[in-house]
Amino acid sequence: MPELPEVESVRRQLAPRLVGRRVSRVTVDPAMPRYDRPRDAEGGRIDDLRRRGKYLIADLDTDRDLILHLGMTGILRWRGEDGWDGSDAYVRATVELDDGSVLDFRDVRRFGTFVVTPAGDHSGLPTLASLGPEPLSGAFTRDGFHRALSSTRQQVKPFLLSQRPVAGVGNIYADEALWRARIRPTARRVGRERSDRLWHAIRTVLAESIEREGTTFRDYQMVNGESGRNADFLVAYGQGGRPCPRCGEPMRKGVVGGRGTTWCARCQR
Repeated sequence: MPELPEVESVRRQLAPRLVGRRVSRVTVDPAMPRYDRPRDAEGGRIDDLRRRGKYLIADLDTDRDLILHLGMTGILRWRGEDGWDGSDAYVRATVELDDGSVLDFRDVRRFGTFVVTPAGDHSGLPTLASLGPEPLSGAFTRDGFHRALSSTRQQVKPFLLSQRPVAGVGNIYADEALWRARIRPTARRVGRERSDRLWHAIRTVLAESIEREGTTFRDYQMVNGESGRNADFLVAYGQGGRPCPRCGEPMRKGVVGGRGTTWCARCQR
């Protein structure tokens, strides 16, 4: 599933062409389970395109928000560019703009979200409404993060994936940050020194991945059809059985909180 760096990379490519444009028409697959009132975006001018966690939010001048989540396999592509003609059977929604451009939303597994809400009212999307602070913003502080970790005895990796202590961290970047911070994914107690290390590691791995435009394994592509470049730089996620880059111990792979997880049993405690 695309995480914060992937969604931010998509936002940066979309924003210059979406902001200031008016939505002329929205066409959707009526069988999509996570679509709600998408045609309410019609007639609205997109005044801003923001990212919140793993969500894209277009602010419309009609006092509505157009909210998009890529799900596991969602891809956004401009019609007529890089050989894309929109004829793919997996195109679930099409947004036509007042300059004649057309944006397609392709989603093989149909887990994507396309919702229009009153501006600022995200109560119908509980995960979005309850997101923790943005990790690269001033709202994500060492003190606040330490308090969040101290408030639970849940294993640290599932707690990160809940999106409550910090927004946008998914399976890939949780593994990467925990490895950098030398914290085992199953740890239930994270003291102040270790929480500070994890705070810094989260910010670092996300910022570095944004610079490389995200991580592509199979489905994720940017709007221009290119893949992210971060996969070659991963040191933990997906590296089970390979030597730990820090101590040489074979990396272990297992399941933590229902998610595939990789860690070093020697240097992550």
